[in-house]
Amino acid sequence: MSQESNYTEDNIRSLDWKEHIRMRPGMYIGKLGDGSSPDDGIYILLKEVLDNSIDEYVMGAGKTIDISIQGNKVIVRDYGRGIPLGKVVDVVSKMNTGGKYDSKAFKKSVGLNGVGTKAVNALSSFFKVESTRDNKSASAEFEQGNLITQDFLDDTSRRKGTKVSFIPDEVIFKNYKYRSEYIVKMLKNYVYLNTGLTIVFNGEKYFSENGLKDLLEENINEADKIYPIIHLRGNDIEVAITHHKTQYSEEYHSFVNGQNTTQGGTHLTAYREAIVRTIREFYGKNYEASDIRKSIVTAVAIKVMEPIFESQTKTKLGSTDMGGGLPTVRTFINDFLKTQLDNFLHKNPDHAEKIQRKILQAERERKELSGIRKLAKDRAKKANLHNKKLRDCRVHFGDIKNERNLESTLFITEGDSASGSITKSRDVNTQAVFSLKGKPLNSYGLSKKIVYENEEFNLLQAALNIEESLEALRYNNIVIATDADVDGMHIRLLLMTFFLQFFPEVIKEGHLYILQTPLFRVRNKKETIYCYTEQERVNAIEKLKPKPEITRFKGLGEISPDEFKHFIGANIRLDPIMLDDHMSIEELLSFYMGKNTPSRQEFIINNLKVELDLVADENQA
Repeated sequence: MSQESNYTEDNIRSLDWKEHIRMRPGMYIGKLGDGSSPDDGIYILLKEVLDNSIDEYVMGAGKTIDISIQGNKVIVRDYGRGIPLGKVVDVVSKMNTGGKYDSKAFKKSVGLNGVGTKAVNALSSFFKVESTRDNKSASAEFEQGNLITQDFLDDTSRRKGTKVSFIPDEVIFKNYKYRSEYIVKMLKNYVYLNTGLTIVFNGEKYFSENGLKDLLEENINEADKIYPIIHLRGNDIEVAITHHKTQYSEEYHSFVNGQNTTQGGTHLTAYREAIVRTIREFYGKNYEASDIRKSIVTAVAIKVMEPIFESQTKTKLGSTDMGGGLPTVRTFINDFLKTQLDNFLHKNPDHAEKIQRKILQAERERKELSGIRKLAKDRAKKANLHNKKLRDCRVHFGDIKNERNLESTLFITEGDSASGSITKSRDVNTQAVFSLKGKPLNSYGLSKKIVYENEEFNLLQAALNIEESLEALRYNNIVIATDADVDGMHIRLLLMTFFLQFFPEVIKEGHLYILQTPLFRVRNKKETIYCYTEQERVNAIEKLKPKPEITRFKGLGEISPDEFKHFIGANIRLDPIMLDDHMSIEELLSFYMGKNTPSRQEFIINNLKVELDLVADENQA
């Protein structure tokens, strides 16, 4: 019989604010990560500081925000009113302390709970806040939330406003680095939602005159639009709409009070319904919802009184009411589109004709595919029950009751040995494995029909749940895990082609990655070093003198499950797949996967020469 453990007053302890944040960071900033994903914690820290500066702009104080990131040090400087000098320490170190509780003007703000900057403070190895107002200033410096120094200046010529500097703590965020691509996307969203605001990031200016219209212009090339963007604005709501010529799935960008709600919520659900209802009523036809929304590229932003989000990171709206005496979110959005979109279509018959033509085309394609889709779905259901292609995890993206949903990951790998190693070493709570059988089909130039006819593509689509849109995506991270050889590279290319051809928003929204695994293991009796490049191998040999044992990993299947835990756990290395803003998806696919053999050969030869020159320079050094 086991001995009962004692449970006394000594087992009860109270944590102060910074201890609780550092012990449970996921409650405040979602997942930690290393900066390879746009929803990693280091970007949430930046966002929390930036949100306060945005609120100052909304209040009419300061039209410019300066941001600098050099190495791991972040500096955010606004020219708003500045924190009241006597409260500089309190607002960054006392929970539920802030200036937004008593002001009606702040009721449509995001950061109402007084947590944001406290989390940044507690999770930073260095944190400094400086406030200037009325020609006086105050500053405070912290380390892991602990106050180190505090200063006051009675006379200063500095411009009014607030400056926050911080370095995310490497004890919490392991081997992290900021990626400018993610930061730029975040900043662009801020200026789209706050026309007239200028954000300067490392010397580059970001500004928008046309709001969400500019957002869509950035995300879809002129040649890919079926009709010019429809841009509608009202009190507390703004929408922009177009349809893509070749994209199959729906693409949504949604925002609440300036917050990018990447997981959607009540407003996005209402918006999708309202588009369908308005279109049906305008044409007097009971079109299928999927036909109306097929290939749509659209953005919606609303402002809600005291919004309720389903997590501290505010990526999914839970509010059902607009607040302030306004109707429900659903009614508000529906009434706006019913009036404004309907009026626009009556005044712009050319737009109306092109939208109807697109709907009828989608209807024809759906009917042509209906039999194939039914067979494909039946096969997918049977496969989920009987085969071993998908080894699922316990947490799925969109499960709001589980705090680890942002960590949900699907590894796509090839062959039984590689998938077996990952399956045995994975975290079964958050990591799933999908095993390919051989190389996937080159899908460039093929129609959506092939997704249902090809077993690999059909089962992968079903596993991800992305047939119509990303709203119900089951995994936040989709990781291609292949051998670091020619065949592995080819499989990566074919999978990227599949996503670009049929589901480009998976890449646009930052969900697709390449898993980096070590090429070499260098070890002696005391230490083992895993090397991801030739240069790392050279450095490891020098460090572990004399004559360490060197192993070259030829494939994922050669790495034992015990070792694999190091590469897909806390120290996982992921390379995000990002799109070049200067090249359309069609141009990208045509160049790499089309029949332009001579120009592609020239590109490969030129880049191979550059790579060989770099290797030669490293060897000489």
